[in-house]
Amino acid sequence: MSKKDDRPRPGDAIKPRKPAKVQFTSMMLQLEAFVVLFAGVALYGLRNSGYERGPLVIESPVALWLVVGVLFVVLLVMSRMVGTPMGYYAGTAVQVPVLAMGLLLPMMFVVGVVFVAMWVVALRLGGRIDRERATYDAEHPETAPNL
Repeated sequence: MSKKDDRPRPGDAIKPRKPAKVQFTSMMLQLEAFVVLFAGVALYGLRNSGYERGPLVIESPVALWLVVGVLFVVLLVMSRMVGTPMGYYAGTAVQVPVLAMGLLLPMMFVVGVVFVAMWVVALRLGGRIDRERATYDAEHPETAPNL
């Protein structure tokens, strides 16, 4: 069967697409969660070294993993909430603790700024793609997903 035969025909049930904005922002928060986890591993390994750490130092491994673990879980929970009305605001607010990790490990300031920039791009680009999809679906109702 050729690719052309796989295309939906008018009247076929088409599965609704997940919004691009939800996909992009959810992915960004999940990536941030793992970056925070890896930063925790780096901090744990550097705690007894002579490496210059940030102005805030957590000496206790338990306290360090508690901070990292809580932020990791919060980011993962937020990644599942981005489709809700307050989810995008909460996802934006959780960028602050990721940036604040730079107080523990200075390189996290750079990584945090990059993730904040990617968060803004995910919000804007995802919204734009969703608007363009809606416009296309309105112009082509025969191939629009059944809601």
